[in-house]
Amino acid sequence: MRQLASLALTAVTTLACPAGPAAAQDSPMSFFVTSTNPGQGADFGGIEGADAHCASLAAAAGATDRTWRAYLSTGSENARDRIGTGPWFNAKGVEIAASVDALHGEANAITKETALDETGAVVNGRGDDPNRHDILTGSLPDGTAAEQTCEDWTSSGEGAAMVGHHDRMGLDETPPSLSWNSSHPSRGCGLEALRGTGGEGLLYCFAAE
Repeated sequence: MRQLASLALTAVTTLACPAGPAAAQDSPMSFFVTSTNPGQGADFGGIEGADAHCASLAAAAGATDRTWRAYLSTGSENARDRIGTGPWFNAKGVEIAASVDALHGEANAITKETALDETGAVVNGRGDDPNRHDILTGSLPDGTAAEQTCEDWTSSGEGAAMVGHHDRMGLDETPPSLSWNSSHPSRGCGLEALRGTGGEGLLYCFAAE
């Protein structure tokens, strides 16, 4: 009788308080565009600050069990080498790319409809008001470092940052205009300068494992 009572109590406790992992599954998201800029334009206090910004937004959205990295290059590091190996999925579970090579080739699925922010919302693109399609990368099309990195993400004044278009749209149909990661340099590193070419200091964030 005592054993039966113990089993009954265990069953009731299990129903009332499900095991942690089963009750609180983490988000499947492993890629997003940041919804906001911390306020200093391209100055994140260095690349570590950009990573922390990604991690903070991801945590607020429920994706807490991953190491988040900003897709940014510096004078000593290439963006493609710091984001893991893939595959990566947006907040809706849509695969963005299966691997680093796929991400930097024609097989990636980055568009305005898939490059969602951490909440699953569409980010404004060309034709929207305001246009926010310039995403900071500091990178060339292959994911290696460009010259324009706003002093390795420590400047909010003079300088420039290479940006990409998350909506794959621009002034024409040339490859740079349609590039998600290497469209053109910004006019400066502060927020107002970034807004001047159609951006707001947003980042691509990837889960690195």
